[in-house]
Amino acid sequence: MRSRIPAIHHFRCDLRCGAACAYAGVSFIALSPLPEHKEDDRLKIATPISGADDPRVTAYAAIRERDLTSGHGARFIVEGKVTLETLLTRGRFEVESLFLCETRLAPLADLLAKVPAGVPVYVAPQGVMDEVAGFPMHRGVLACGRKGAPLRPADVLSAEGPSTALLLSGLSNHDNVGACFRNAAAFGAGAVLLDAESCDPLYRKAIRVSSGTTLWLPFAQSGSGGGLIEAAEASGHEVWALTPRADAAPLPSLKVPERLALLLGAEGPGLPAGLIARARPVRIPMTDGFDSVNVATAAALALSHVFNARG
Repeated sequence: MRSRIPAIHHFRCDLRCGAACAYAGVSFIALSPLPEHKEDDRLKIATPISGADDPRVTAYAAIRERDLTSGHGARFIVEGKVTLETLLTRGRFEVESLFLCETRLAPLADLLAKVPAGVPVYVAPQGVMDEVAGFPMHRGVLACGRKGAPLRPADVLSAEGPSTALLLSGLSNHDNVGACFRNAAAFGAGAVLLDAESCDPLYRKAIRVSSGTTLWLPFAQSGSGGGLIEAAEASGHEVWALTPRADAAPLPSLKVPERLALLLGAEGPGLPAGLIARARPVRIPMTDGFDSVNVATAAALALSHVFNARG
């Protein structure tokens, strides 16, 4: 506990009023007033949660099971400090609430200052938080956001000028989707389009793997792979379909157009022949014996090539 003893200051009388002055050379002691005690601002915004059945944290209940079954509907959950910071400072989505382990309150003080007014911050002991979430929450940081109205391809594809877009068809693996978003952001892609068969970029694990880029990089998800090609071409993008086929053009041999969309398919089966036929087939040269890499790696290689070609 901080000491409440007043600060002591020593000083001597320096008035030059002559030796007859009764206080000449006398030392004095002055006591500074006690500083006014102020309640920690973190405690003002924190709402304690003492039981796992508290309805205020229903959005965080059994999140892993809901990730795999019914989902979170109009909401999404972010986990960890990095994604929370992105949600609060760069995200384009509304923040509904935060749910923290009580031991994380002090370390996150600066970040909590960025929480919008009126957004509740729920705080619970580690055991209660684990019980609510349905598994050990080692990071101790969760937040709930609202998805809002979905964007359309025309909303996210730039209307003019140099542009790179990433098109994802049939990617059902959350890690791959998250990694593709992270690569798209790293190499300057302006938008990501996904078909309806791909997983939700706002799935908790996809957000985490993307380092929060799914929270701010514009994306639209709807329809089929063919619809992605149509949307990209309608906005003036040339579409390159990444494929290991031997008759595809080697990536380094092609001149990068001003407006380009890179189309990638699911891990394993890749793109259907029908989609490849509607775009320009492009392959990434590899050593003998290999014809493909992980879809997120392929996206990174192609995006990096385009980024560097544009200088």
